[in-house]
Amino acid sequence: MVLALGTFAVGTDAFVVAGFLPSMAHSLHVSQTAAGQSVTVFAAAYAVLSPTLATLTARLPRRTLLISALLTLGVANLLSALAPSLAVLIVSRIIAAAGAAAYTPHAAAVGAALVRPELRARALAVVVGGLTVATALGVPLGNLISHWLGWRSTLGVVAALCLVISVGLRLNMPEVPGNPRVALRTRLAVLRRPAVLAVLPLTLLGMGACYTAYAYSVPVLEAVRIPESAMLWMLFLYGLGAVLGNVAAGYATDRWGSVRVLTAGYLTMALALGALAWIAAAHGSVQPVVGLLVLLWGASSWCQTPPQQHRLIEAAPQEAPLLVSLNSSGIYLGIGLGTVLGGISLPAGTSAVYALGAALAVAALLFLRITARTTKTHTG
Repeated sequence: MVLALGTFAVGTDAFVVAGFLPSMAHSLHVSQTAAGQSVTVFAAAYAVLSPTLATLTARLPRRTLLISALLTLGVANLLSALAPSLAVLIVSRIIAAAGAAAYTPHAAAVGAALVRPELRARALAVVVGGLTVATALGVPLGNLISHWLGWRSTLGVVAALCLVISVGLRLNMPEVPGNPRVALRTRLAVLRRPAVLAVLPLTLLGMGACYTAYAYSVPVLEAVRIPESAMLWMLFLYGLGAVLGNVAAGYATDRWGSVRVLTAGYLTMALALGALAWIAAAHGSVQPVVGLLVLLWGASSWCQTPPQQHRLIEAAPQEAPLLVSLNSSGIYLGIGLGTVLGGISLPAGTSAVYALGAALAVAALLFLRITARTTKTHTG
């Protein structure tokens, strides 16, 4: 549970920007697309740093590593809150990415290692659940705090949260020894395995699909006639769907297998985003319908992480920490890809943003069906 609180802090930091992107852009005197690139830089830095830090910190005791990562994240958020310009904000987001990259993969790997194999997907769902709860509570609360006190205060609250949770880890988490250091080149040799190569690109596609629109959630929800007074509730519905999808995916993967869960998830995402694109193009909206679609969008977005991590650990159990780290890199590369594509398509209209997300979800589904046999063959 304490590990999930840490991923909640990481997730709040990573996703909270979506709730106040317009006000942040206005404060820094840049466009929303330019401000959105702070998310892209965070994601790219995370993707590069995650496997590198997994190697450099291999010998560190896990509790020491996780606490240090959260403190780094807290300092970075304080710098972000005080940033006078977009350039300073970008630098602080790179530092934040280092803290996040050091925390999330190791927390997930420790969580999976502490349970029996048949409960592994559920354990991963609990740890990753911190990220999804962050979308359910952290992002809407961040939107609310930024509305009352400004976006800088929101990031200050995230910094304080990191400090509090690091104290909780120190008091409650047992010490877990580190692992022998293995050269990065040796570690990355696992990427030559066909089963691994069949899984990682899917993470990038799936997260890119959901984040194309979510990175610009305020303007795309305004396009389906959601007023400012209801925006908080729509963000909450997305987050609620994310939590439900994540938890259900953990249980469903243990019972029915990863491929079936992912197939249902990508199909649901494509249909939900496609329907939102149609509503935006028609300039109409029925709030309860939009709310249901947003709930399904959130559920399908975050149902993919537990089965994807489960597939990777099945492919190479002895390299579980590295593979979880690489999957985290794929998640954040997908977030960066979605943010870039969303920013490029936003001037063409919000219906184009939704449609592009739906198209990426269909591409993810096709990739899954094509590669599922390869994964099964090479993992037995």
